[in-house]
Amino acid sequence: MKKKLYQFIFFRLMGWKIIGTINPEVKKCVMMVMPHTCNFDFFIGLLSRGIIGLEMNFVGKKELFVFPFGYYFRSIGGAPLDRSGGKNVVDAIVDVFNARDVFRMAIAPEGTRKKVHQLKTGFYYIALKAGVPIIPIAFDYAKKEVRIGNPVSVTGNYEADMEIILPHFKGAVGRFPEKQFEV
Repeated sequence: MKKKLYQFIFFRLMGWKIIGTINPEVKKCVMMVMPHTCNFDFFIGLLSRGIIGLEMNFVGKKELFVFPFGYYFRSIGGAPLDRSGGKNVVDAIVDVFNARDVFRMAIAPEGTRKKVHQLKTGFYYIALKAGVPIIPIAFDYAKKEVRIGNPVSVTGNYEADMEIILPHFKGAVGRFPEKQFEV
């Protein structure tokens, strides 16, 4: 029932479409979502997740997962991030990957909704340390498309791997194009 509602809102009312899919056999991955220029991207992601019908996740500081919001954040795929013991963010997220059988983590590598000239690299090192592929996902507001790419196994050579991943985002236009990372 919820899926039908999401489809009606996303496809009929909003006029968006989803190009590609995520293979359900890929149980763990980093979903690299770009461009990220506004808070509305979160809702595009939630609707897409509901339509695709696979468990998809995000991380947030553990303080967000207490009463009364904790139940809601977990129900939409949230995972609390515990950085106690001096852990850095990458290692803390890798621990989450290692503790779960299924964890498809969505992350915006710009790290903000403001204009950036360089991507943060944490998403890449999370995938490398967790031994999971990166799936590029473009939110293109100009064409009203969510484009899902093929999984890319990372090699440890960031520049070479980005030459394979970044072309997926070529031509994708964020809600506020002046704020987006230039591919």
